Amino acid sequence: MSNGDRSSRKTHAPQPRAAGAAASPRVEPIASPESFKSRAYAALKDVIVSMDVYHSRDDIRLDERRLALDFGISRTPVREAMAQLEREGFVRAVPRRGIYVVRKTKREVIEMITAWAALESMAARLITESAEATEIAALRTMFTKFENGELHARLDEYSEVNIEFHQTIIRMSRNSVLIALAENLFTHMRMIRRKTIGEQDRADRSIRDHMSIIQALEARDTKRAEDLVRNHALGLADHVEKYADYLD
Repeated sequence: MSNGDRSSRKTHAPQPRAAGAAASPRVEPIASPESFKSRAYAALKDVIVSMDVYHSRDDIRLDERRLALDFGISRTPVREAMAQLEREGFVRAVPRRGIYVVRKTKREVIEMITAWAALESMAARLITESAEATEIAALRTMFTKFENGELHARLDEYSEVNIEFHQTIIRMSRNSVLIALAENLFTHMRMIRRKTIGEQDRADRSIRDHMSIIQALEARDTKRAEDLVRNHALGLADHVEKYADYLD
């Protein structure tokens, strides 16, 4: 029996150790021995995304040994997953200190948003050219629960729907290269979107923008849809530039 097989039977209570003010999320054990590295990678990315990375300036340290224990696997696949996440810019290894979650600078965040604006506006163009009417109509139903003054009462829920809306726009492009390019970029962006949605009047402007985007997609107005999606994203970049001093 391999170490991986023996380790996979552990059922320790899941709890990663992270220094700093961010709340520690639950970590579920990895039950199947199939592809420990890929499963550890996906689970670790979920852990990082669920953290409130920008809530505090304190460093967030990930304990490799504890994470392996919580996942119920050996440390080798966790170490391999950490290396992949470091290549993708989610964590950084500090010699003799450990692994830390990467907190992007203001300039890096603005550059990511600018790149996203280009990808999502192209996705909007492709949607106007090929998406089914029923697919576009489904975008509208995502926001019905926030009508009649419910938006601010359900802001956390809206934040998640906001993220899903933008991911859906990308998926509806049906362009596999565009989707792949956007995947990791958006994982970084969703952490900053979660932080900024409650700032200033961004939630109100966000839902208005979304309705305008949907109308342009329904009308198959390619140029307007592209422009609205691009300007919506760049509006977030402007907001970060003006107000996100916690990124400096």
